[in-house]
Amino acid sequence: MFAKRSTFVIPTAPEPSGGRAREIAALVLGNPALSAAAAGGLFLLCALVLILAAANPKAGLPHIRIHLADPSAAPPGWREALTAEMPGAAPVSVSGLELLPGGAAGDQPQGQAVITLPGAEPAPGDHAGQALPAAPITGLTEPGPGGALLPIIAQDGRTPAQAYARPFHSNGKPKIALVIGGLGLNSKTTRQAIEQLPPEVTLSFVPYSEGLQGWIDLARANGHEVLIEAPMEPNDYPDNDPGPYTLMAQGRTAETIEKLDWVLSRATGYFGVTNYLGSKFLNSDQAMTAFTGDLHQRGLAFIDDGTAVKRGGGIPRASADAVIDDQLAGDAIDKQLILLEADATRNGQALGSGFAYPLTLDQVARWATTLAQRGYQLAPASAVTMRR
Repeated sequence: MFAKRSTFVIPTAPEPSGGRAREIAALVLGNPALSAAAAGGLFLLCALVLILAAANPKAGLPHIRIHLADPSAAPPGWREALTAEMPGAAPVSVSGLELLPGGAAGDQPQGQAVITLPGAEPAPGDHAGQALPAAPITGLTEPGPGGALLPIIAQDGRTPAQAYARPFHSNGKPKIALVIGGLGLNSKTTRQAIEQLPPEVTLSFVPYSEGLQGWIDLARANGHEVLIEAPMEPNDYPDNDPGPYTLMAQGRTAETIEKLDWVLSRATGYFGVTNYLGSKFLNSDQAMTAFTGDLHQRGLAFIDDGTAVKRGGGIPRASADAVIDDQLAGDAIDKQLILLEADATRNGQALGSGFAYPLTLDQVARWATTLAQRGYQLAPASAVTMRR
């Protein structure tokens, strides 16, 4: 339902009455210093009222643009992504109107509305000018489980690994790529990663996330290429259980592909897959043959956290040289980032991975601001992949 926004009235103090008012006026007018102070105060009060009337208090907040005449054109999952921090019926403001989550639309207005998350802090790094093309891109999908979309290679040979990767142009300096994972489950840290990290940082999303497509759309709108995480069996399974769609080391080929396709059908717009856990799965030849075979058929890349460094599969591949936040302390993360710089100097490129801990995001954002001054180029993870 659409409803008018509330009008805020600034209360004013009551006027002094009777002779008391005349006494105050005479005192002010008879004293030049008090007259000047009163005039200055009146000027400041008028300026404040004008600012309150004209300012847009929501400038810079996370937003998404929707055509009101055709709300169905909005990206899937936008509501979940923007309201994930506000359970219940907290309203999402719509350019002078209010759209209540779960409400029904009445009259269909024309034009566009900008959906803004109330109560959010302005994003310090607005990367909207570097937005990547909206997903899905024509020709790169086919119907999957339950009518969802699955990635495919286009008839002209374009692959999702190519089409959804962030464009990169080398400047000849050693390049460093970072993948930050675990996104989509915590709305605060997900938004922090999307909005505060440089767009060259690759973001990795959990397939079980609510509103996953909305998060991926927001990430791409801020310039980030994205990966989707495939939960894989670890050595200590089932004590450490990655969820109902975990790829099992001893699973049949058809079962592995069925579970993987469910993961891939959760959203569109990712250029590849990364592992979540998987110490046991990644060491199984049979399991990895089924896994990389499906990715090859669908034109996707595979980037791992360093566990599968010896695995190929005939697909674009990269393995992390270091997990930067194995020790969750600022100085330890800084040390790992310095070691990545040393690897890049020695090999021409380096890849690190990390989790979306607030501390990790803060350290990476700070480190990246001076990376170019130290003679390195920040690169998306797709730029350090090789077919093997």
